[in-house]
Amino acid sequence: MYRKPWVKFLIALGSVCAAFALVCSVIAFVRIFRVSREVAKSEKTLEAKQNELEEIKKEVKKVARQQEKEAKEQEKREAELEKAFQEEEPEVTVQPTPSPSPSPSPSPTSVASANRGEAAISQNQQPTGVLSENQEGQMQSASGAGHVVGIDPGHQGPNVDMSATEPNGPGSAEMKAKATSGTSGAYSGIGEYQLNLDVSLKLQQILQERGYRVIMTRTDNDTAISNAERALLAADEGAEIYVRIHANGSDDHGVQGALSMCPSQDNPYVSELYGDSLRLSQNLLDAYCAATGFENRGVQFYDNMTGINWSKVPVSILEMGFMTNEHDDMAMADEQFQQTMAKGIADGIDAYFGQ
Repeated sequence: MYRKPWVKFLIALGSVCAAFALVCSVIAFVRIFRVSREVAKSEKTLEAKQNELEEIKKEVKKVARQQEKEAKEQEKREAELEKAFQEEEPEVTVQPTPSPSPSPSPSPTSVASANRGEAAISQNQQPTGVLSENQEGQMQSASGAGHVVGIDPGHQGPNVDMSATEPNGPGSAEMKAKATSGTSGAYSGIGEYQLNLDVSLKLQQILQERGYRVIMTRTDNDTAISNAERALLAADEGAEIYVRIHANGSDDHGVQGALSMCPSQDNPYVSELYGDSLRLSQNLLDAYCAATGFENRGVQFYDNMTGINWSKVPVSILEMGFMTNEHDDMAMADEQFQQTMAKGIADGIDAYFGQ
């Protein structure tokens, strides 16, 4: 059948358009298919990333918990180290006595006078009368003949860096600060290191007047000497006993009185010194409290003191009073009363060698 040229043209054009449309449809389908695949792949990737993020969050939480645990453990260790470094300043948890506290401003002269007879009495005798000052001086001048005493004014001035460590005892793996500056008077403001030195120097003079030879581990606040070095120095210089002079502190400002410390019979370093150290501690404390009128808090045992664990001779720490208690602090800061304190300690040393 004959068709006109323009009809043929239209048919051809329609065929081309149909073919073009088909090609476009195929291309569109392919692209949609690819996009769908990419979307599916992206969703899987996103899901994987979300899972990974969740794992990371869990890990972060785990690490945070671990760090929190380690921080608590570190705080605990630091607290223990701080307590250990305050070697000569152990925590005191005893409760104050229910009896009324003495006046915060005691008269050192009256206290010493009231206890003069008691300080001169031995533990196994009753008083037969009060000695005259001349008789007492004659007895004291002969009491120390031939004996050597090591005196350690506890702690060190804060201007001397003693933060380096040393073993807690011979062969010990536990390391402790070589020395610290100690506590300070909550009311007087005096540093313990200074109070210890002031009383120790007065004690040195009294002992020398009584015929003792005295070994001082320090005579100022500027000489760098560790707790272990002090103990070894006293023994190397021939000391027969080692008396360490300290003052105490407590969070409870009502706690007051004196106490002494020595190694226990289970001390891993100096258990052989237990018996004589206990006797020395008891003599020092009883005579000191008799002279000063301070409350007697008894003898306590400590095996974590570097200055005790390195000693080679009977050793005792006398905690003269609580610098956190107004009565004790203000009394100990009085220079005249310090003379009474030193005399009481010397009487305790007399009692030890007199037994």
